[in-house]
Amino acid sequence: MNFLAHLYLSGDHPPVMVGNFIGDFVKGRELAAVLGPGVAAGVELHRAIDEFTDRHPVVKESKNRLRPKYRHYAGVITDIFYDHYLAVRWDEYHSEALESYASRAYQLVIDHDAVLPERVKQMLPFMMRGNWLLNYARLEGIERALSGMSRRTSFESRMDESIDELRTYYDNFDREFQLFFPELKDFSEQWLARNLPERI
Repeated sequence: MNFLAHLYLSGDHPPVMVGNFIGDFVKGRELAAVLGPGVAAGVELHRAIDEFTDRHPVVKESKNRLRPKYRHYAGVITDIFYDHYLAVRWDEYHSEALESYASRAYQLVIDHDAVLPERVKQMLPFMMRGNWLLNYARLEGIERALSGMSRRTSFESRMDESIDELRTYYDNFDREFQLFFPELKDFSEQWLARNLPERI
């Protein structure tokens, strides 16, 4: 899953949201002493979400549709596609408007500047200026996200072309998202119930 989903799946736990948001940029274990228990729990939840997602058979269907052309970037593209469907269907999952939620999430991350990896600090101004979280709901926003990621890859990924697959197979990816995401939501809620620190 991508940034919007990782934030949403953290529940109403601000430090966990931050940790889940920065999870791709944090390495190592025993993170609580460095990041604090709540942010560290968010990083661990991020990793659990990624593992659950990677092995889920429905997600594999989405990735297999993309794999012949995009190879190992198929998973990254699928994550971004699924954030699009979450943004489109946001009202089904959250009572707060996406625009308001996105603004609150940006501020939350800014407020935890002391624990942000350098790459997140560099990315955040671009993310906020383009309001990525809100614009995931628009195909144009997804196309910009894919093009940006394509420019940052070390090898030719062609991710910028994958918007064509999203348009062509829009209903297929949507159906797979709707099958998968409620299971991921349940998984994340159960993980939090078992692992959330008493003091965060």
